Amino acid sequence: MHNVVGVRLKSGCKIYTFDSNKIECKKNDHVIVDTLRGMEYANVVIPNKDIEDEKLKEPLKKVLRKATLEDDKRNQEHIKKEKEAYEDVKKRISNYQLNMNLVNCEYLFDDSKIIFNFTSDERVDFRELVKEIASIYKTRIELRQIGARDEVKMLGDCGVCGNSLCCATFLNDMDPVSIKMAKEQGLALNPQKISGLCGRLMCCLKYEQCVYDEKNKRLPKHNAKVKTPDGVGIVQQVEILPERVKVKFGKDEETTYKVYDLKDISIIK
Repeated sequence: MHNVVGVRLKSGCKIYTFDSNKIECKKNDHVIVDTLRGMEYANVVIPNKDIEDEKLKEPLKKVLRKATLEDDKRNQEHIKKEKEAYEDVKKRISNYQLNMNLVNCEYLFDDSKIIFNFTSDERVDFRELVKEIASIYKTRIELRQIGARDEVKMLGDCGVCGNSLCCATFLNDMDPVSIKMAKEQGLALNPQKISGLCGRLMCCLKYEQCVYDEKNKRLPKHNAKVKTPDGVGIVQQVEILPERVKVKFGKDEETTYKVYDLKDISIIK
């Protein structure tokens, strides 16, 4: 067994698992953790719990300590510096006339690096800009190009449902979403209706897809021949969630339609 905690870094909403290092952590405690990028300030969202070693995908990084008052003060100073650096670099990007949109700025807790995230529709040669920024801030500089979904995830907002964006609150991973999902769920294929603030298909299309997939395995296809209590007919329409089908009987002037529950029909072909 391994004693672990789940934390969120200030750069996103994804929950990362860390070795507790025998430190008792409560929900909403602030801690200093060792990451691949260096020391980082994090918020505990899952307190101490034991997990079987077999369930760990890789060796865990450790919680170094609970955040002290000095650590909290340092984090607040970084937040202030990040705002100032963001405005400064945004002006320098304009001076260099680079086709890039600066999204945010992030100081690593140990001041070993400053990361600037940006979006762009093309590759950008920012070598001269990096040299200038590094000479001013006297530390390592990373300019990282991100996608539209990552930009909205970092900035946060409200979705069409009125709630905070899923990607900015609880989604750990950005699962792929396809137009096929919208078709199977019977949604109007209007980009304005099925796209999120990032301009990509809404992540919530993925939530119910497993239900549609499971129901579609049992339901007949359009134009399938089915046996009903009133004889053999052809499926004209399928209502997936209530599991009902509209069946056509006869031809031309003698054509009639009737709706059946799935349990009342059987598929012939």
